[in-house]
Amino acid sequence: MPDFLNRLVYGNTLSAWLSAAAIVAIIAVPLALGKRLVLSRLTHFAKRTRTRADDLMAELLTRTGFVFLTWLCLLVALEVLRLKRGPRSVLIAAAIITFLLQAGIWLNGVIAFWVKRHLEERAASDSASITTIKALSIGARLFVWAVIFVLALDNFGVDIATLVAGLGITGLAVALAVQNILGDVFAALSIVLDKPFVVGDPIQVDKFSGTVEHIGLKSTRVRSISGEQIIFSNADLLKGRVRNFKRMYERQIVLVLGVSHGAPSGITSEMLGRIPGILREAVETQPHTRFERSHFRGYGESALEFETVYFVSSADFNLSMDVQQAVNLRIFERFKEEGIEFSFPTRVVIHKGGGVIEQSELSSVDSS
Repeated sequence: MPDFLNRLVYGNTLSAWLSAAAIVAIIAVPLALGKRLVLSRLTHFAKRTRTRADDLMAELLTRTGFVFLTWLCLLVALEVLRLKRGPRSVLIAAAIITFLLQAGIWLNGVIAFWVKRHLEERAASDSASITTIKALSIGARLFVWAVIFVLALDNFGVDIATLVAGLGITGLAVALAVQNILGDVFAALSIVLDKPFVVGDPIQVDKFSGTVEHIGLKSTRVRSISGEQIIFSNADLLKGRVRNFKRMYERQIVLVLGVSHGAPSGITSEMLGRIPGILREAVETQPHTRFERSHFRGYGESALEFETVYFVSSADFNLSMDVQQAVNLRIFERFKEEGIEFSFPTRVVIHKGGGVIEQSELSSVDSS
């Protein structure tokens, strides 16, 4: 062996350093080539199968970095070197950090694979899954990197207990300072998990109606019926009464009409008894309807009042208006056939001289 190979460099002969480098090269190059070959074969095989396991393995292998493989080889090469405690500890600590980072990349790959799979399976049938799954994936990734960060600090000798206590006090102070913002953030989390509404749902909050366009951490944006954008704070939104019209399966229609009870109409008790049946027939002859009830509910100031309740078996507002129009026209035709008159506002004027003048069929302005 030539003499220069026996020269000491950082406590090891030059031949030992060359042997370590050869070990790294001999192991690292085949590992890199083997990874590429296996990934190619595995990807091709995964396309022909329906199982998810091979797809996940291909995803994780894709995320395996060359730096990680190199550090594996360096750990093997350290066995042929005699390093002092300080340099050896630094190299081992660096290797551990590399392994932790690679573990974080793998776990993020698992989360991304899970998110992609569930979005493909459920997004078409449940639009709420999009928001929920994305929010959960962000939280899971933050948790993974937080754990890796704490483990890395512990590897460098940082007192984790003291750090956690300090972060707790700091977090409490920050929470008190931004409690309104945190309230909106937790309200957003509640909206995502509980799903009272999702993007695209038509809703009504108090007197405001519109379609949900965006659900953010601080606010929710709703496009109103008249065109402008309404921005609600998430916390205030959950405090109000939210009506979700997308989850309406049918619409209830309450029809109240008055029949004249004056002498000119010639109304009789028999005719009053037939009116609920006429109203029921007018409803049941229309498609997409479900009759509930019809009753002579009482005596009004100038009418005999009938109340009819029925349902339109669709949440479509335009369809419900079409059905109401058809029902009203049918009622008008049947009342005309039966000689039943609709009531009109009536006003009675009494003079001091004792005369009484009755004026019927006045306009709403005159009767006020």
